[in-house]
Parts: sequence; structure tokens; C-alpha cells
Amino acid sequence: MSCEHLICAACAGPVVEGRCPVCREGRAKVHHHGFLGLSPLVIALTVILALALLALKHVGGY
Repeated sequence: MSCEHLICAACAGPVVEGRCPVCREGRAKVHHHGFLGLSPLVIALTVILALALLALKHVGGY
């Protein structure tokens, strides 16, 4: 989602410019990043990869 075309209800300015505290908060919510600045998708894929490697190690140990 992008905040390019969003208009702030408090100051009637474009949210992307961040003219008032409401704009800045809205912009931060739209562009929120996950843990350590990573997107939730990257975090989920990392966890899935780690679990797959752990499963392969477990299966290969027999």
C-alpha cells in the first residue's frame, strides 16, 4: 500500500508530505516494517527455511 494519494483528515494535506502529527503517524503505519526493519514475509520465509533444514537434519540422522 502507498500513501501517495492519501489525504489527511486533520490538515487536508497529502499524507506523504507529513505536514502534521496525524500525517506522520499515518505514514508510519502505512510504511511499518517488521522486526529489525525486515518485512513480515522475509521473516516468515526465514523461519520456514530454518524449520525445513532442521527437519532434513532430523530425517538424515537415522
